[in-house]
Amino acid sequence: MIYRMLVLDIDGTLLRSNFRMDKETREAIDYVRKKGVYVTLASGRNFPSTRKVAKALKLDGNLISQNGGYIAANQDEPFFESHISREDTHKMVSILENYNCHIRLVHERFSVGNQVQQKNQLVAKLTLGAGDPLFYPVTFTENLSHHVLEKEIMPSKIDVQFFEERERRSAEKHLKNHFANFEYTSSTKCNFEITSPNVTKANALRMLGLKLDIAPEEMVAVGDSHNDREMIEMAGLGVAMGNAPDDVKHAANWITRTNDQLGVPYMIKEVFRKQLRVGLY
Repeated sequence: MIYRMLVLDIDGTLLRSNFRMDKETREAIDYVRKKGVYVTLASGRNFPSTRKVAKALKLDGNLISQNGGYIAANQDEPFFESHISREDTHKMVSILENYNCHIRLVHERFSVGNQVQQKNQLVAKLTLGAGDPLFYPVTFTENLSHHVLEKEIMPSKIDVQFFEERERRSAEKHLKNHFANFEYTSSTKCNFEITSPNVTKANALRMLGLKLDIAPEEMVAVGDSHNDREMIEMAGLGVAMGNAPDDVKHAANWITRTNDQLGVPYMIKEVFRKQLRVGLY
């Protein structure tokens, strides 16, 4: 099989646990790009943060961000965007405000969060978010549900971080009773993320593949979390990181090393070293 697209998650995949990128990772991605393979990112991060990582890798094509809620090469001309309505956002936030959690409404141009009693430095770090560029406005407000109505906030994604797993389960069940058709995914035992119905990384990848005339079986998709599972299952070669949970590994065709053990460069070397440049076949 000739693979024409490589799709990479960011956190836990491209980046080490300390959020740094190895030189070997940059070199491997440059290597596969020179073979004519279209390389893109599929992340739960906001678009500016995803674009920042892409620039470090010299990627200038369309990127999948906000768990599939936003696809663009640049912010002024999105290929696809999906936003949760103000009304639904307000109802969801009103439910979540009954729980002890941090809520973050993620838009491609800004994010808004509630103010919570932070118990330790780790929670403070999670509140600020990973990798937010300096030019990406982040606002915190005491009454988030009121702020949604006043400012007409319509996010692509809602991130919710809890302090206890029991509270997370209760809140997720509560929301699903009212918003069963929305997409829910999690990366830890104490969080979940919400996007509009049918808005997932996998569906975003399908749309991008149609735009580029690249079939799913011509894709290699790499990830480490539950929100990567569907795209890993869909791709011609689905690759799970060594640090992925067991159910994601079971969904994959291939398991590489962890993100702290050069898992992406190792996978690229093993999968693409014998492939000629795309177009030479």
